[in-house]
Amino acid sequence: MYQAKAYSVASATAQFTPQSIPRRATTERDVQIEILFCGICHSDLHTARDEWHSIMPTTYPCVPGHEIVGRVTEVGSAVTKFKAGDLVGVGCLVDSDHSCPSCQANLEQFCPGSTFTYNSPDQHGTAPVTYGGYSESIVVDESFVLRVPKNLELAGVAPLLCAGITTYSPIRRWGDLKGKKVGVVGLGGLGHMGVKFAHAFGAHVVVFTTSPGKREAALKLGAHDVIVSSDPEQMKQHAGTFNFILDTIAADHDINAYINMLGLEGNITLVGAPETPLKLSAFALIFGRKSISGSLIGGLKETQEMLDFCGEHNITSDVEVIPVQKINEAYERMVKSDVRYRFSIDMASLKEE
Repeated sequence: MYQAKAYSVASATAQFTPQSIPRRATTERDVQIEILFCGICHSDLHTARDEWHSIMPTTYPCVPGHEIVGRVTEVGSAVTKFKAGDLVGVGCLVDSDHSCPSCQANLEQFCPGSTFTYNSPDQHGTAPVTYGGYSESIVVDESFVLRVPKNLELAGVAPLLCAGITTYSPIRRWGDLKGKKVGVVGLGGLGHMGVKFAHAFGAHVVVFTTSPGKREAALKLGAHDVIVSSDPEQMKQHAGTFNFILDTIAADHDINAYINMLGLEGNITLVGAPETPLKLSAFALIFGRKSISGSLIGGLKETQEMLDFCGEHNITSDVEVIPVQKINEAYERMVKSDVRYRFSIDMASLKEE
């Protein structure tokens, strides 16, 4: 093992502080990565504050971060895909059982033995749980390391490893969207990526928002129209006209209002995760043979496909770059939705500790 600098939180109410954490030595299949940038995901906040305790309780100390971009510094003797100096990424997963039906189908995110990048039992026994990207380095099995296109700005690439694949996967899975009417509910960290991807796939993109002031920003990102969802007249004008809607809202909201926006056999996919169950009208689905589904990140193959797509279309996340010393401030601003649209930590700032 070796010790790495990191920022961790010691309890649900504690502030982030510098800490030294253990990392395993590079085994024959491992890639050691110097972390250059790490995005801050809302899941980081939920985990750090133990807000998902009933589903996945937090083990402290906790080092979040699963939107990692870095440079390879060392590889194991059996590694064939990477070499020192390569630009790479690590997303929400760092391991799986490699053999279950989900893994065989390139859907590692559904593997019952999957290991999340942080707050997951550490299969190598280096620590009680895995530690994430708010750190100077990380060691990962090469199967869970992704190649980053060289033409993209790295700070904006980091959030692609979660926000990017979370929105790309359901949009891509829906099929040929060229000329189709696609709605994106919410214009935050997930929503702004949904707009970019749907636009790149040739869809007619419409943003649903409760904030009229976001119209200009939505159009700049690639939306063709904006609907203020709190305006009954605007909602009525577009009812029954959408082929597909991506719902990114993580708070309680009226899902039936958006189901009513769908046309015949239209689908709404949830990627936001409200803490309380949504009330669903069966009639809203039955009339029109509509469907509702959910989506969870993506497998490694699809995530690499997403990164390659972003390289071809010059797509990155819109980020505010911060030093690691401002994590606590960033978390408070996230609660207030005071960020356009993701924070990306410049991990070079950790060298000052």
